[in-house]
This record gives sequence, C-alpha cells and structure tokens, in this order.
Amino acid sequence: MEWYRSDAPVPYPSAVTEMEARVARIISGQAREAIWLLEHPPLYTAGPAADPADLRDPHRFPVYPTRRGGQYTYHGPGQRVIYVMLDVGRRGRDVRRFVSALETWVIATLDRFNVRGVTRPGRVGVWVVRDDRPPAPAGGPCEDKIAAIGIRMRKWVSFHGISINVEPDLEHFSGIVPCGIAQHGVTSLVDLGLPVGMADVDVALRQTFAQAFPPPGT
Repeated sequence: MEWYRSDAPVPYPSAVTEMEARVARIISGQAREAIWLLEHPPLYTAGPAADPADLRDPHRFPVYPTRRGGQYTYHGPGQRVIYVMLDVGRRGRDVRRFVSALETWVIATLDRFNVRGVTRPGRVGVWVVRDDRPPAPAGGPCEDKIAAIGIRMRKWVSFHGISINVEPDLEHFSGIVPCGIAQHGVTSLVDLGLPVGMADVDVALRQTFAQAFPPPGT
C-alpha cells in the first residue's frame, strides 16, 4: 500500500487522469494499491444519476461530469479528498461491502475526534445527528452530511472515493442539492466546533484504515 499527499490543490481533470493511470498500473501488476490525499479548487462534479434541476447555480464554479457513483457533489479547499485505488478483487468482489467499509473507515476516523458518524438506509455517506438544531421539516432529528462517498470500478480496482468536510466554506454547497438530498444539510468538523486541521485528519485516516480494510487474506 502506498499513501501519498498533494499539498497544493489539484485540478479535477488532472486528478482523474492520474487516478486512471495508476489504476491501469495496478491492474497490470506494475503498481501497488494507493491512497491519495488531496484537495481540489472549488468545483462541482456530476455523477451519472445527477438531476440537472439539482444544479442551482451552474455558473458559480466549474462543473465536471464524472463516472463515479452518486449525483452532484462539491469539492473545494478545506475538504479532505481521499482517492482509494484498491484491489477489490482481492477483498471479496462485493461493491456494497466495499462501500460499507469506506463508511466504516470514515466513522472510525471521526470517532478519533469524538464525533459520532452514522449511516442511513438509502443514503450513501456519513452523517452527524445535530441535537443542537431544531428537528427536520419531516419531524425527525436534524442530520447533516459530513462525508460523501462515490466510487468507480475497473476490473475490480477502485478509484474516486471519499470527501470529508474538515473546514470548507459550507456556503459553497448552496449551489447544488448535495447528492440529491434537499431535506438535510451539510456540516464540517470545524462547524461542529472542533479545532481540527487537515494534518490531524490525515493522521486519523492512517491510524484507522486497518479497522475497515484488514490486509487481504487475514
């Protein structure tokens, strides 16, 4: 496994090109699995299921079509993007199980900061119940999304991955309906009142990876 980090924001097209090249090398046996930690400049991505009506402000930031799972997503400074290029073929060949493992990894990472992340049926990603906020319009508890997940597979090697909101400008999410879910909001670690930086999150990600992804064959 190789971990690497880009300190400067990486343009989205460049990231996709690099991921595809790395995945091709993994498939051919010429490269190891990899986790890439990065940030993007402000932008929106549109997955195959994105509803054009969910793009509320199409001229605000660049919009990139993408073939990863999901709908509209925002990426920008202050958000830790984790691209996972892993051999799912050696990890059970089960996409749902793989997505569940990604969610488990995020939840374990948030737990390092005493944040309780939860998952919900029918909603991919990780959420935080906001007991400090009024109930949602439907009457249930207010829940804000703190991490989005969208992956793609090529010959059972994954790419794309996770975004965790550390300290992004949350107002930037208003240009879309994030992941097509209008009845819930978004939050970040700093929005929750935690003085957490990107380096802190990176350490937690590395420390908790094996909880969700034990080495194949163990």
